[in-house]
Amino acid sequence: MLAPLLRLADLALPPRCPGCGEITHADHRFCSRCWGSLRFLGPPWCAGCQLPFEFDRGADALCPTCTASPPVQDGVRAAVAYGEVAREVALKLKYSGRTGCALTMARAMARLMPEGAELLVPVPLHRWRLWSRGFNQAALIAKALSRASGVPADAELLRRIKATPVLQGLGPRGRTKAVSGAFALAPKASTGLCGKTVVLVDDVHTSGATSAACARVLKRGGAARVILLCWARVLEEDASGPED
Repeated sequence: MLAPLLRLADLALPPRCPGCGEITHADHRFCSRCWGSLRFLGPPWCAGCQLPFEFDRGADALCPTCTASPPVQDGVRAAVAYGEVAREVALKLKYSGRTGCALTMARAMARLMPEGAELLVPVPLHRWRLWSRGFNQAALIAKALSRASGVPADAELLRRIKATPVLQGLGPRGRTKAVSGAFALAPKASTGLCGKTVVLVDDVHTSGATSAACARVLKRGGAARVILLCWARVLEEDASGPED
């Protein structure tokens, strides 16, 4: 019941900044303070994982991590760096039921939609978490991206078959172990995956354990490429973002 009531309230109340709640001139627009604090990501970046570079190293340059161990994903694209405002928007969507934030995120993410994208697949929630929350935030973002780009979205193709703990606070090995065997394809999903460039959609990219596990399953099902596209990316080694 909470989400429908919040949507009605959004229609009745004036537009507000998705970050701090200050009144703005239009929906999904940040106030000048929040806008100025957001760090929008883009090239120059690592050719493997799109980690931002301070200067252009060339189109094929790789970061040290990708040089040592190429990622499972064929790219990790994020609209903004994870910070105070990006975190607030993500939390409002995930835990406060502010579903309009999904469109705010999608609008910022749309500029990084990979060329040749053929299918949008949101990172799934386990059914227990879906029942308790009432929605999958990644699916809402994927739906908004689909409307903006014309690329179809399928929220049923990939499933989380094992309940996993909250990954925040776990180290890289702990995160990888926690999501091992957690994802599977829906029956006959491979018929819609064969040879396609798939965009995996999520809200926050932290360690990459979840997206890597999803990418492995999608590729085993026949996807040619799997590129993660998300709202925010944790860049600081000691920072941790919310991750289901």
